[in-house]
Amino acid sequence: MTFDSQAYTAQLEEKATRLRDLLAPFDAPEPAVFDSPLANFRLRAEFRLWREAGERHYAMFSQEDKRTPILIEEFPIASLRINQLMPQLKAAWQASAALSHKLFQVEFLTTLAGDAMITLCYHRPLDEHWHAAASKLAADLNVSVIGRSKGKREVIGHDYVVEKLEVGGRTFSYRQPEGAFTQPNGTVNQKMLNWAYDALGDRSDDLLELYCGNGNFTLPLATRVRKVLATEISKTSVNAALSNLSENAVDNVSLVRLSAEELTEALNEVRPFRRLHGIDLKSYEFGSVFVDPPRAGMDPDTCELTRRFENILYISCNPQTLAANIAQLHDTHRITRCAMFDQFPWTHHMESGVLLTRR
Repeated sequence: MTFDSQAYTAQLEEKATRLRDLLAPFDAPEPAVFDSPLANFRLRAEFRLWREAGERHYAMFSQEDKRTPILIEEFPIASLRINQLMPQLKAAWQASAALSHKLFQVEFLTTLAGDAMITLCYHRPLDEHWHAAASKLAADLNVSVIGRSKGKREVIGHDYVVEKLEVGGRTFSYRQPEGAFTQPNGTVNQKMLNWAYDALGDRSDDLLELYCGNGNFTLPLATRVRKVLATEISKTSVNAALSNLSENAVDNVSLVRLSAEELTEALNEVRPFRRLHGIDLKSYEFGSVFVDPPRAGMDPDTCELTRRFENILYISCNPQTLAANIAQLHDTHRITRCAMFDQFPWTHHMESGVLLTRR
């Protein structure tokens, strides 16, 4: 399958124009535009399995019709590794009743660094026959295999993949756990990290990071400041972030499992939190805050919290909620840099970034 580069260029410009229009009321500078590869950019994929003519096939469903499957043999937007693994896995389940019996969903997770994991989901308990077949599959395909069945999980190999990304001339290693959020477009993610690294600049004060996930931005940004206080609510992501900090010998980050709303209460001394035991909030000299919130954006109280910082570095997966948050901050902060990252080509979705500086 070939992709129309002219159609892609037109779509990219339409997204950039949409971002310009949303940020125009705030006198934003011209956005830097970071494009994506046209194909093989997506590092993860999830497929239902559909039985037809006595065989199971990879299947997806359109947003408009959740009942009619689209049977597929390859997935051109997915990574080359996923496309390589798809027929190999299909041949394996066709040859093994232990692998195929009541198998209903398959998930792939790969990295630019070449690591891969396959998750197999079943409507039945997993027994020793499955374990033997899955162990052979993992060895044959050089992947980790996860089996899931009614809240139980079997792990063959690792329950994570390892990514390596170059930011600011340094290579960072990231453990990305099965089931946790990771940026799907690794090439564009690396561009986002380098833009944020450059936008923050070298500083002698401290950084507060909200919604830190597995430490995707934390690792490179920590090398730009004196120390970091980072927060994340997901246990899986917190554990991955702690592993990533240790693996990369980044030792100036304190990570706490608090929501952005809870941290706001702690900084405003509304109430103490046991999870902050041993962390002296008054020892921090915060000059900047970094936020990468969910699609709903920052809630009003968290938005007010960010107002107290000189710099607000904001990565957004929803330009509408980004604009709404900027409207709340516009009287004290102005946009000094902005960017559009085409994390999701061939869709209307985009990631964007702004640096807001106190007036």
